[in-house]
Amino acid sequence: MKAVVLGAAAGGGFPQWNSNAEACRRARAGDASAVPRSQASLAASGDGERWFLINASPDLRQQIEARPILHPRRDLRSSPIEGVVLTGADVDAIAGLLHLRERQAFTIYASERVLAVLRANPIFGVLAKDCVRRQAVPLAEPFEARHVDGSGSGLEVELFDVPGKVALYLETGPSPDELLGKPGDTVGVEVRADGQRLLYIPGCAQMTEGLKGRLAGASVVLFDGTLWQDDEMIRLGLGPKTGRRMGHMSLSGADGTVAAFRDIAVKRKILVHINNSNPILIEGSIERAMVIKHGWEVAYDGMEVSP
Repeated sequence: MKAVVLGAAAGGGFPQWNSNAEACRRARAGDASAVPRSQASLAASGDGERWFLINASPDLRQQIEARPILHPRRDLRSSPIEGVVLTGADVDAIAGLLHLRERQAFTIYASERVLAVLRANPIFGVLAKDCVRRQAVPLAEPFEARHVDGSGSGLEVELFDVPGKVALYLETGPSPDELLGKPGDTVGVEVRADGQRLLYIPGCAQMTEGLKGRLAGASVVLFDGTLWQDDEMIRLGLGPKTGRRMGHMSLSGADGTVAAFRDIAVKRKILVHINNSNPILIEGSIERAMVIKHGWEVAYDGMEVSP
């Protein structure tokens, strides 16, 4: 199995287009300690030639251009992208599908709830039905991702429910129950090959015993690193919502991600989906040093994460 981080940042990227915060200014100015990152996505392959994306971020076009592994190599028009696995219906995960509309064959793998969102929005009709297959994936049922020609990829994939919430634009009221989401709204992706296990979880609202059990023994875990503190957005004057309200654990604190992973045996731990407000994006920061001390890596665009 081969895997490459296409984008490591949360929605808006780093720097965010309308942010004048210090970290974004530094990234914009070319400061080597504030490396820019595009919005979160991962590419995985069983043969190193044909690739499956996990999420199609709004930055997908530039991510394809930045990674030669995703460049067309055969015929007048072609692509090594064989499929896209979706972890939810957030704009960050599905907007990039619109970049793949030029009648190129591939398969979308997603929960039925996410596929229902695509069906309900006519703009996704630009993905011609005779080219782009949509496959509903039951949760906790492994399947082999298949190439467009029908051959097996060697990658066993499983979608599993994680605590989260419905996409922001689908919220219809302030009900706490609604914000928790329903099974299939927020999922993690486990990819297995040759005894190796890679888990990709860019959004998670809280750690559960069930999730701990699934994470244990993984070769590589790429996990939600959105915020450093739960009230980070409010404290910095960037927005009115806490991390919990947005469906994300914070990294710090007694109930944060760093603490939650202390008793989970994972070979390699990588933080992804990192918001531009999170100080771990700055090399040399106290917060970056702290996560590294606890065995975490901070993802960046182009990072190879093959188990």
